[in-house]
Amino acid sequence: MSEPETRGEAASRNGSRDTDFGFRRVLESDKAPLVRAIFDSVAPRYDLMNDLMSGGIHRWWKAEMIAWLNPRPGERLVDVAGGTGDIACRALSRLTPEAGGHVIVCDATFEMLETGRARAIDDGILAGIEWLCGDAELLPLADRSADLYTIAFGLRNVTRIERALAEARRVLKPGGRFLCLEFTPAVTPLLQPLYDLYSFQFLPWLGQIITGDRDAYTYLVESIRRFPAQSELSELIAAAGLERVKFRNLTGGIAALHSAWRL
Repeated sequence: MSEPETRGEAASRNGSRDTDFGFRRVLESDKAPLVRAIFDSVAPRYDLMNDLMSGGIHRWWKAEMIAWLNPRPGERLVDVAGGTGDIACRALSRLTPEAGGHVIVCDATFEMLETGRARAIDDGILAGIEWLCGDAELLPLADRSADLYTIAFGLRNVTRIERALAEARRVLKPGGRFLCLEFTPAVTPLLQPLYDLYSFQFLPWLGQIITGDRDAYTYLVESIRRFPAQSELSELIAAAGLERVKFRNLTGGIAALHSAWRL
């Protein structure tokens, strides 16, 4: 009598592979729906949770991202995994819609986009912004159609980082700029014990109180620990054909900005 095959063996036989979903291993085909379910759940209070769990520091990180990106009037920006449009709305005034500047917020989660669209309308932001439901690994955008590509706290959630980076290069024009803001798996050693306690104990508790979804913020913490370190991510970006790759650590290495160009 033969031994029953494992999940991994069955996946291999069926042409599928496993991937990380936090600390769990799931089929690659299962990850995207799981991620969408998480963001559907937390969308209404996503931005509030960002403020509470970071003490507002995420606003400074995003300001640093826009400052380094240096968007110019008339440029076209695609903000991938753009969620509720926080990065897009920060960049829009510098793109100057009156001069033809335009931003596309592309996200795989419809509820996040709807939350962002409603907030933008309430704030009177109507011109120069487009809300597009789409996958970072298969962007519904033409080749060489964007001057700027940003992704903030979204690259961790894609199933295949290499494919998302290849799509970034594909949609960028020659001379176009890539900028990624993401949490990092390790911080300054002196901060690590406190950071671990905060991450694994406080954040899931806060997520349960504010959003009613403890599991979403457990996944958040675990996904950070599974994400490539800064130097490894730099290598992946370069392997995708983007050049002049640099990174900057923020707040003791809790987050980092990675910059590159399509040349």
